[in-house]
Amino acid sequence: MRADARSPRARSKPPCVPSSGHAIPDHAAVQRAWLTYLSGHEIPGTCMATEITEGMLLNADADVSQILLALRMAGIQMAIDNFGTGYSSLASLNKFDIEFLKIDQSFISSLSAAPADRALCEAIIVMAHKLSLQVIAEGVETAEQRNLLREAACDFLQGYLLSRPITPEQLEAVLKHGATIR
Repeated sequence: MRADARSPRARSKPPCVPSSGHAIPDHAAVQRAWLTYLSGHEIPGTCMATEITEGMLLNADADVSQILLALRMAGIQMAIDNFGTGYSSLASLNKFDIEFLKIDQSFISSLSAAPADRALCEAIIVMAHKLSLQVIAEGVETAEQRNLLREAACDFLQGYLLSRPITPEQLEAVLKHGATIR
């Protein structure tokens, strides 16, 4: 969900598919299957994003880099998952073509009680925006967290406040009929 639909930065966010550095080389066939599926159904790659971890970017070998490049060539966007909890290298934000940073829920859960976590979230959001990246806050569970993230200009929110996890059938109903989830 967009944090503030009126924000000039607010754009639509494609659904994200989680990945891991260890899974990418092992599942190259799955990645190819996704590309084939998208192509076969005439769905542009820009309608999807894949989540990767900071650690995966730091340790990206030639195989991982090749698969990430193939996904990028298909237009699939990249999100760095759990940002701020791994072995960050800010240089990797420029090395790879990334669209989204996902702030880890460990920062979000103590947003109102821990001023340091709030300051870190605000700093991540400002840095990301200066790098033309969009920010997704993970684990938003309270209206207070939502409001603090809106004030900090976070682009998207994800968490139980907005929706519980849904089944593929529920997602299909939402996409086909605009069904409401909660």
